[in-house]
Amino acid sequence: MSHPHPELGAPPELPEGGLRVTPLGGLGEIGRNMTVFEYGGRLLIVDCGVLFPEEEQPGIDLILPDFSSIRDRLDDVEGIVLTHGHEDHIGAVPYLLREKPDIPLIGSKLTLALIEAKLQEHRIRPYTLEVAEGDRERLGPFDCEFVAVNHSIPDALAVAVRTPAGMVVHTGDFKMDQLPLDRRLTDLPTFAKLGEEGIDLLLSDSTNAEVPGFVPPERDISNVLRQVFATAQKRIIVASFASHVHRIQQICDAAHEYGRRVAFVGRSMVRNMGIARELGYLNVPAGLVVDVKTLDDLPDDEIVLVCTGSQGEPMAALSRMANRDHQIRIVQGDTVILASSLIPGNENAVYRVINGLTRWGANVVHKGNAKVHVSGHASAGELLYFYNICKPKNLMPVHGEWRHLRANAELGALTGVPKDHIVIAEDGVVVDLVDGVARITGKVQAGYVYVDGLSVGDVTESALKDRRILGDEGIISVFVVVDSTTGKITGGPHIQARGSGIDDADFNGVLPKIDEALAKSAQDGVMEPHQVQQLVRRCVGKWVSDNYRRRPMILPVVVEV
Repeated sequence: MSHPHPELGAPPELPEGGLRVTPLGGLGEIGRNMTVFEYGGRLLIVDCGVLFPEEEQPGIDLILPDFSSIRDRLDDVEGIVLTHGHEDHIGAVPYLLREKPDIPLIGSKLTLALIEAKLQEHRIRPYTLEVAEGDRERLGPFDCEFVAVNHSIPDALAVAVRTPAGMVVHTGDFKMDQLPLDRRLTDLPTFAKLGEEGIDLLLSDSTNAEVPGFVPPERDISNVLRQVFATAQKRIIVASFASHVHRIQQICDAAHEYGRRVAFVGRSMVRNMGIARELGYLNVPAGLVVDVKTLDDLPDDEIVLVCTGSQGEPMAALSRMANRDHQIRIVQGDTVILASSLIPGNENAVYRVINGLTRWGANVVHKGNAKVHVSGHASAGELLYFYNICKPKNLMPVHGEWRHLRANAELGALTGVPKDHIVIAEDGVVVDLVDGVARITGKVQAGYVYVDGLSVGDVTESALKDRRILGDEGIISVFVVVDSTTGKITGGPHIQARGSGIDDADFNGVLPKIDEALAKSAQDGVMEPHQVQQLVRRCVGKWVSDNYRRRPMILPVVVEV
């Protein structure tokens, strides 16, 4: 990845009495959020999430933060504070706990319930400490106070971390919905008190910093959903994040009002909504939720299916429905609601799903044609309001792409934060808070770690490049048998192509060129198998490029006899 400070090397030793902040994910990207705080030789981690792959990362399931900079210091970690239960904040916890299972997890009731269920699948039983807004816990040298914030999942928390070096506030993801469904407001009075005490460094959510004004309240969606439910003739299928309890609550309320039953589809959706119901965060009337297996007994106009796949994930339920690869078959007259935003990078995948669903006759309702989603992140108006309350001495925008981070920095400057006290960093850039001033002091390794099936970290950028070439240009294999003493061809060349767009018969044109090149090679005394392979690769590659303007992967196999 590009780096704004190429001159930076490893950070120096942290000065006595200083606080070090190292983001290992979440800066310059939407996802993979993880920040490491260091004071007095001890570490505190805030969040440990995943990033979901894009099209140019074929075959990858998840992308993790790079733990290498702290791998030999896991005994120094006091705990992992989890701000809320979204995957981009908790999804990498199982992979870190594989390396040291007894690192304590600190979070709210719902957040811990979601991560414990995930860890159960990994056969890890974590040490947990449940906290709520207003609680204050000392974790080694870190005095942590937890503050209620409003987000698109219940029980989200910001954390104020007090150390002798000063106070750092990490907002997590937040917005300032004044009419939240659960009546749990972002606790502005507490933030104001923290501001009066003195916030030395504020790490603030940047996702919507480019969006003017204020985010509309979540409850505005209810009327739109009712209109959709009132006019739907057959089944209603809703795709949402499996953790968006507030959105699912509104779906359940509309279903109840219009006499429909609700079935959850997909393992993560069934698991998370079960947890939310059990803990009282999702309130549904008796008999409203039914097992998906019972749907055949209900008429189409009494069915609501709630599934995953709002981001076009290829293996999620909605994508499989669009591809006719799911037990639930989309039919003419079904209504599909995509009740979520488009995460940057997922646009093509989402529109591909929308087109697939429309092809089978579904009426697709999405953010582009109806108000079925509001963001969970503070817009520019809310951020300005927030900075005026908090009065931070130093500001470090987090959680966003580069454009979001810069927009957030400009908002901070407008509210009076000195420009030389605003730090725009990226993953791996080390920021030290010393004598009340935050400064970039170095960088550590913070690249992508790819999860591919059971493999973690084995897939490299080089392997992904090969996959992209295979997917885009195809493969050509060339099999040649040569005499080990003379270097002359005794068998072949045999050429086969897959996905290259070239018929096998067309390769007759390159065979004489291979014969000529190998004959010259033998004449020059170049007979080492690897060199011969490279010669065949160059010969075939040039021919394909000259005649077809393509660059497939070429695999030469040279056998000596």
